[in-house]
Amino acid sequence: MGAVKTKRMPRAVREQQMLDAAVRTFGQRGYMAASMDEIAELAGVSKPLVYLYLNSKEDLFTACIRREAKALTEAVRAGVRRDLPADRQLWEGLQAFFTHTAQNPDGWSVLHLQARTHGERFAAEVAAMREELVAFVTQLIAVAARDAHRDPDLPEHEVAGLAEALVGAAESLAAWANANPGVTARQAAATLMNFAWAGLGNLMTGHPWSPPPTPEA
Repeated sequence: MGAVKTKRMPRAVREQQMLDAAVRTFGQRGYMAASMDEIAELAGVSKPLVYLYLNSKEDLFTACIRREAKALTEAVRAGVRRDLPADRQLWEGLQAFFTHTAQNPDGWSVLHLQARTHGERFAAEVAAMREELVAFVTQLIAVAARDAHRDPDLPEHEVAGLAEALVGAAESLAAWANANPGVTARQAAATLMNFAWAGLGNLMTGHPWSPPPTPEA
């Protein structure tokens, strides 16, 4: 059956319809299995029109990655109120992250699974998004740590590793939560807060955990 003809609409609107269809198809079927015919039919347009707007399957997938990455980072930033205590900021950021990934499972599949396993070009797009999230979390933790330590010059690299670990844990937990329908975004956020804040809370108050001394040879 051919694509259903639709009334003329602005290019930007039509392009978003194509991206919606592509994210759904890539997210559910995977990059290799997804076909441009399937995407065009789901979007209600002809395959030549998809190529006219988005050039190729590779360019279409890249556009999907960029759109979904932008939406996720914007959701996390918008979810954090900077006038709150450090633990509340982190809590709200995590809730925003898990709410977005739960509400957009196909988009999260594109970012977390498909883009990372189908070529350096796609992986680099996701890496850029991840760096932005890590930088944002690093800033959140650094500001709180500076206040706790009464040291306005505490460098961000002191807490950058913690932010990296936290983002990695959030990514894995989001994939797990989406694979287990009974897990809510709030439950996922609470799980990570309980896992992370005990350590972060001690860091904020100047009581970090220290490894035991290395035995002398």
